[in-house]
Amino acid sequence: MKKLITITVVTLLIVSLFSFAIAAKTKIKVACFPDQDSGFEAILDDFYAEYPDIEVELVVNGFDDHHNALLTQIAAGGNVPDATTIEIGYIANFVAKGGFVNLLEEPYNAEQFKENIVEYKWSQGTTDDDRLIAFPTDIAPGTIYYRRDILSELGFDIDDMKTIDDWIAAGSKFAEDLDGDGVNDRWLLADAADIFFMIAKSGDELYFDEDGDCIVDSPRFIKAFKAAKIVRDKGLDAKIGAWTNEWYSTFKDGTVIMQPSGAWLGGHIRNWIAPDTSGKWGVANLPDDMYVNWGGSFLAIPEDAKNKEEAWKFIKFAATRKDTQIAQFKASNIFPSWKPAFEDPIFDQEMEFFAGQKARLLWLETAKQIPTVVTNKHDVIAEEIVSAALTDVLNKDVDIIKALKDAKQQIERRARR
Repeated sequence: MKKLITITVVTLLIVSLFSFAIAAKTKIKVACFPDQDSGFEAILDDFYAEYPDIEVELVVNGFDDHHNALLTQIAAGGNVPDATTIEIGYIANFVAKGGFVNLLEEPYNAEQFKENIVEYKWSQGTTDDDRLIAFPTDIAPGTIYYRRDILSELGFDIDDMKTIDDWIAAGSKFAEDLDGDGVNDRWLLADAADIFFMIAKSGDELYFDEDGDCIVDSPRFIKAFKAAKIVRDKGLDAKIGAWTNEWYSTFKDGTVIMQPSGAWLGGHIRNWIAPDTSGKWGVANLPDDMYVNWGGSFLAIPEDAKNKEEAWKFIKFAATRKDTQIAQFKASNIFPSWKPAFEDPIFDQEMEFFAGQKARLLWLETAKQIPTVVTNKHDVIAEEIVSAALTDVLNKDVDIIKALKDAKQQIERRARR
């Protein structure tokens, strides 16, 4: 009888300890937008192996919804995630508004990782008074995805596609009215606006210069508007916006030749937009020697987060290790910001989806050429206003110089509020 009692006590003790271990587990919420979640999912098993006392809940919202919700949560000071991704287009706004911990302070001490992070990404997550409020997780070298089968059929060699004019020539031939019905059903690309963004993002300034002056009426923006207008007037774009079913169809059906974007788009095309088109795609540098950062993200910890220590463990695991950075890269083309990852053999591997091309190696060489770009807390406002001006130019034939002048005045007015 005594032996039975002893066994029962031991069993109860084991159950109690197991229950305590479960109760002691900390659950953290990591807010992110689509594409980031699949990258994080690729490293979670390894994270749990190293941190069995932490459970990660990925809270995924659409791109705009994610950032808008984050702005609201930070302003309200409650119900914030423990860690959150912030995309480059929003980073300057969040840097300026505050609401996130300084990762250079105790207990984070992020300065120790600085020399291994891509320089321009580190500076973009840093405030004017030298606080690091957003830790770089990935960069996004700008590139052109093109249909190598179509380009070859048209008699063009990718090695000769050096300028925007070269691509316009190929698009003009592709868009010829072959069936004589007077309707274009094949184009250079889906949306002429992407030609604008490709040019506008080049250089070391975007919408504002280092002094905070709005520069959307500069020669670079005029050139970008003119190039987009030429493509539209020639009927070389399908007038289809991104992330729509019609846009996805252009990839699947081969009705466009090219799509400029960041390296991350390749993961979408391969994984779910057009997986059946494997071998038909290639990647190339942007024309006219442009080197552009087209996206990229950061991880930050809100000041009102409940589990900051655990959140920092996740950030370090995701962003400061070669193995986890490469795992995310493999899963979703999320290009590493951790420079030691650049030495991984994956960059020299042929990619089946791109007909054996060493696409990652091309992106790596591009990444090394991208300059540090000046960001401003009003970048989101400026992009909204300039995009509306571009729409007027493309759809209503508004004069380019006037459109940009008016856009500048609107941006300056909004920025003063």
